[in-house]
Amino acid sequence: MNMHTTTEPKITLEGITKTFPGVRALHKVALELYPGQVTALIGENGAGKSTLVKTMTGIYQPDEGEIRIDGEVASLASPHAAFRRGITAIHQETVLFDELSVAENIFLGHSPKTVFKTIDWRSMQSRARTLLKEIGASHIVPEAVPEARLKDLSIANKHLVAVARALSIDADIVIMDEPTASLSFKEIEDLFELIELLKRNGKAILFISHKFDEIYRIADRYTVFRDGEMVGSGSLDDISQDEIVRMMVGRSVDQVFPKKQVELGDEVLRVSGYCHPTEFADIRFTLRKGEILGFYGLVGAGRSEVMQALFGVTRPSKGAIRISGEIAVIRSPADAVSRGIVYVPEDRGKQGAVLGLPIFQNVTLPSLSKTSKNSFLRLAEEFSLARQYTERLDLRAASLDQDIAELSGGNQQKVVVAKWLATKPRVIILDEPTKGIDIGSKAAVHEFMGELAAQGLAVIMVSSELPEIMGMSDRIIVMREGRIEAELENSEDLKAEVLVRTASGIREAS
Repeated sequence: MNMHTTTEPKITLEGITKTFPGVRALHKVALELYPGQVTALIGENGAGKSTLVKTMTGIYQPDEGEIRIDGEVASLASPHAAFRRGITAIHQETVLFDELSVAENIFLGHSPKTVFKTIDWRSMQSRARTLLKEIGASHIVPEAVPEARLKDLSIANKHLVAVARALSIDADIVIMDEPTASLSFKEIEDLFELIELLKRNGKAILFISHKFDEIYRIADRYTVFRDGEMVGSGSLDDISQDEIVRMMVGRSVDQVFPKKQVELGDEVLRVSGYCHPTEFADIRFTLRKGEILGFYGLVGAGRSEVMQALFGVTRPSKGAIRISGEIAVIRSPADAVSRGIVYVPEDRGKQGAVLGLPIFQNVTLPSLSKTSKNSFLRLAEEFSLARQYTERLDLRAASLDQDIAELSGGNQQKVVVAKWLATKPRVIILDEPTKGIDIGSKAAVHEFMGELAAQGLAVIMVSSELPEIMGMSDRIIVMREGRIEAELENSEDLKAEVLVRTASGIREAS
């Protein structure tokens, strides 16, 4: 850890507030980044970290507050404005252009020019080679690094290009958002060497990670976000991992949830030895009728990937699924639906609902065989089926003819759930069921989730929200880096800190 200290921060954020319809993403948050130091930004999924990064890089404009660079108020009205002020971000998935060369990516938007104001290709190649040599990246493609197409590089080497781009504009503020999520151990070590180089060059670095071993290895300072607010900051030397976890959890997880006590029935689903070449390994669990099984984990834990495999979106390399004791072969979503497994995805807009279609057509889409005869749709039967299931979920809409895009996030979620309930499933998978919806709609989603279980449906709920996981689950499976770390019975004795420590790979209190 670099103990270099400076008296003045390179960039200061003060009183930053950002609100979206129904959601307060940031509320009067503060952050300081110092030259030659790494500050770790820590918080649960949904704590406001991504919104802050987008504010710092000019994608979002704050509703309140100010940003100061070198003590002077700065207006970051666009990504280009942030770029000009020396702010650059290196994301988990690098925001570069695959079809361009390494050199073109490094100098995109600020390429060297000839006296005739055209791109000076020779100078660009030469400067790119010098930058890559400076960061020890000459091994990417022997002798011809600047000319290589970005699409031919590994994720780790794309990160190297992103670092070279930061150096090419002499960026003073470098944001690293989950940069190690897709890297091997050796590639992570190489990245840490680069971070040390950036520190020696006086860069102010914001490092976002859920991995406590990385945070304590590379960072000097910490800032903790919780529910869109900054709840603590200081030197990492002065705080333990457990203290940070308690800060992250902070809020009470004993809010009232409408989880009914349901007598669990027979086993409906058994998953054993489920593996995928790159996403998860040795997944095994059971699910009973009337049960809500919670899956908790941090970014990159592999929860959604497991659910997509169960629904037939992707194929596992090995493992077995049994439904009511019988082996089920699921090669596609159609196979899953026919065997009684349905999946409500995290991204409603892209994967769950068909925006532009009315509510009733969204609901009946997977059930057209029930609402058609001789290949002709029966409008009256479509409306009847849609009404039956939307009323069951207390959908708030002007009419079933209304475009689903006009509904609130919570009501869109109800339409997607109604769509799958109309197929009369045995297992329903809800992936982040309340993500991005307001508090009132969250309560409604929790209400009908409890009702589904009470009616005998088996529910799998993937969630990053501790109150939701602890308030709605009968059992909780904690995943980390593609594996099941723990399976816990939910009870009054179960503490939120245990889930966070397990998901973060912290074995015991420090």
